[in-house]
Amino acid sequence: MGDATDDELVARCKSGDDEAFAAVVTRYRSRVFGMILRTVGDRGRAEDLAQDVFLRLYRGLAYFQGRAKFSTWVYRVTLNACLEERQRPTRIEVPAEEPGDDDHAPRELGTIDAAFDRMELRDRLSKALARLPANYRLLVAAHYLRGVQYEDLAEAFGLPLGTVKTHLHRAKKQLRGILLEQEGTGRSG
Repeated sequence: MGDATDDELVARCKSGDDEAFAAVVTRYRSRVFGMILRTVGDRGRAEDLAQDVFLRLYRGLAYFQGRAKFSTWVYRVTLNACLEERQRPTRIEVPAEEPGDDDHAPRELGTIDAAFDRMELRDRLSKALARLPANYRLLVAAHYLRGVQYEDLAEAFGLPLGTVKTHLHRAKKQLRGILLEQEGTGRSG
């Protein structure tokens, strides 16, 4: 079922095919989890929210009309879950690693210094991302870390394309400032 299109999977899900929904979960789980993790910063909470997103998708499939791409609808449901979570008062701590990260494979001895440098950079970036407003964090996670296109983000967020680009530009500018501030204070978070 890995080669089925989203539209084919949706049609099969609507006809009661549970294997098709399992294929949807397999196809989208890392993207959904990654976006949520980068937004909420807590792995356990991200796992709970990801389950909630897939439950919402399962329950809502009957109402999905296909006016937008299925992937856009998935991102919108994920966005809504993150926005609801944002309204909860919590301290955000973004982990330095992410599932599926190729940098966490076993290393040769000669690559330890480079691996440490990448780990330190990833940690600094994670701390800087955690300081961004939640809406910017979500956009950055979706676009730069998950490869979601501007147009899909605009549709999912219900924003004009130019606004999405402006928000991403502002988020990058804030990230640069935070990273420079970290650099100036001896790389502390």
